Order: sequence, then structure tokens, then C-alpha cells
Amino acid sequence: MNSSVSAMNIAVLHSIEPEQSLASNTRRHTRPLPTPAELRQHLPLHRALAERVQAQRQSIRDILNGDDPRLLVVVGPCSIHDPEAVLEYARRLADLAPQVEDQMLLVMRAYIEKPRTTIGWKGLVYDPRLDGSGDMAGGLELSRRLMLQMLELGLPLASELLQPLVAGYVDDLLGWAAIGARTSESQVHRELVSGLDMAVGFKNGTDGSMGIAVDAMRSAAHAHQHFGVDDLGRPALVETAGNPDSHLVLRGGNQGPNHDAASVAAARAALQQAGVEPRIMVDCSHANSGKNPLRQPEVLHDVIAQRLAGDASLRAVMLESHLFDGNQPLSGELRYGVSITDGCLGWTGTEQLLRGAAERLRRG
Repeated sequence: MNSSVSAMNIAVLHSIEPEQSLASNTRRHTRPLPTPAELRQHLPLHRALAERVQAQRQSIRDILNGDDPRLLVVVGPCSIHDPEAVLEYARRLADLAPQVEDQMLLVMRAYIEKPRTTIGWKGLVYDPRLDGSGDMAGGLELSRRLMLQMLELGLPLASELLQPLVAGYVDDLLGWAAIGARTSESQVHRELVSGLDMAVGFKNGTDGSMGIAVDAMRSAAHAHQHFGVDDLGRPALVETAGNPDSHLVLRGGNQGPNHDAASVAAARAALQQAGVEPRIMVDCSHANSGKNPLRQPEVLHDVIAQRLAGDASLRAVMLESHLFDGNQPLSGELRYGVSITDGCLGWTGTEQLLRGAAERLRRG
């Protein structure tokens, strides 16, 4: 198609009224949302905090690249649903961070979206009132406001990027991001990561396989041209430079955990065979803990033992942790500081675990 034909077709499309060009669809209804640019202007990331985020991103890269010998620890609630509780957790984590920073860099989980294979609460962005009202405009604003408050405490932030259109509202605040087991195969998410200026972890598949995540890392490292939207919410051709800072996240699979030495060695070999630097994070939750949050310490102890035995590819871990153990259904009166999604390890256990891990690493 030549440029004159393209221009003519675009001009024709612009002359068509919406009611003429769209068939009636009773199964879909839209409500306007603020654009990423509007929300960022309303809740700006000021220069001092922006410089802090850039420094945090570099510290995370240094650990994942092996230039910093510390352990990267992404820790916090499975999902955010109660602003008061998550800020209390963040304050506790911020107090702990400098006490263990000689051995580990603590990064706060700020998960505002949750993947769902069937139905259920989809996260703070989509339903901040927890009542199915779908106040997404309010959810976007609340999510960004909370992230800014956590950044003010000095904590690097981490989140899973589930819906690519949501990323533009908060990605300037993140020090690290994850692509989940169900979306690592998605070309759209690989393209998204290729344009992000931060380290990103791709999780292995839900069946435990490594191939999808390894392919995702290779794809995200390359430049892409893809369909997207700009900060003003307009359709746009997006050109990305490629992201060399991705890594593998082992989260177990349908056949069981994959944090043991043999599984880590197999993952390392798969990465090396693909020509990818073996940078590995172990997710201590999900299938690695048998979905029992109180077993996460066992997984971390195993990772620490492997590191102390000389495995330099194990550079990061993830823990699901909240103020109190376990989880609760989203019904009736909710207990304060208890997850409404995956079960979490409570703060008391988390603090003891991280202090103990730091001491083991100090002793070597």
C-alpha cells in the first residue's frame, strides 16, 4: 500500500461518525479513563524520587549481573487490597532494610493486578472498593498514590505487569517487574518488556517447563516495532530498543518444586545453551512451597545453602509476606493485614527469616 492510499483511507475513516462505523454491541460498554499522562501529571514523580528509582534499578541490575554479591529479595503482600495495612507493612520493611543491606537488597512487592484463570477479584486497579463496582479510575489513582508513598519510605518497588495498558500508569515507579507464568509466552508481554528500563523476571511455565521463559528472555532482549498506545492514550507504533536485563524466575510447576540443586542446574544449563546469562531468581511461594506459605522458609534455606556451596547463578528470591499468616476469602468483615489472594507468611516469621538468612550469609 502506498502512502497516498494510506492517507486517503485514514481521511475517510476520520470522516465517519461513530454510529455509522460501529455495529451495535450489547455485550460491551466503555467508561473513559484518565490517560497515563494525565495521571502522571496529577500524581507526579518528582525529580529526587525519580533519581532514587534510577539508582534502585541500577542496584538491582548490579546484583542480577553478578557485579554486586548481595541477594536480591522481592518481598511483600501477594496483592494490595488495604492501603493502611500495606503502608504499615512497608514501614516495617523500610526499617528492616538497612539492618540487612550488607547481605541483601529488599524490594517491596506492590502488586496491583492479579491473574485469574477463571473468576475472582482482579486487583486494586480494577476493584479498589472490593465490591465489584469496577472503579478502575479510582483504582489507578489509588495504586499510583500508594506506590509514591512507599517510594518516599526509601523502598524499591516491584510489580507483575499483567495488562500492558496498565503498565504505562505506574512503570516509572518500579525498580523491578515480573511477567507471570501464564503470560511469559505472550508476544505482547515480550514486546512490552523490550521497552522497559528495568530488570524483569520471566517465570517458568505452570507446567514447570523452562523453554517459554528462556525464549521470552531472548525475545525481550531484541528491538521490536509493535502496536501500542502513547502516554496520551492514542494508538501508536511503538519502537523499542530491547531489554538486556531480564532473568529467569523458578516458581515450580504442576510436577512439583524446582528450587532444588538439580532443578537449578538444569535451568542454568538451559540458559547457557540458549546463550543467555544464567541469572536466576527462586520464587519461594507457589508450587515451590506447595502453595503453603509457611513452607517458604524451607525454600529460602535451600537457596541460601546452594549459594553458600558456590552456586553463583542464584541471585534473587521472592517471598509472599503480609502482616499476618495465611489468607482469607473476600467476604464478610475482613481481618486486618491478612491477604485476600494467595496465602502469605506473617511479618514476625518474615522478619526472623530475613534476619537469619542475612546472618547465615555473613558467616559464609
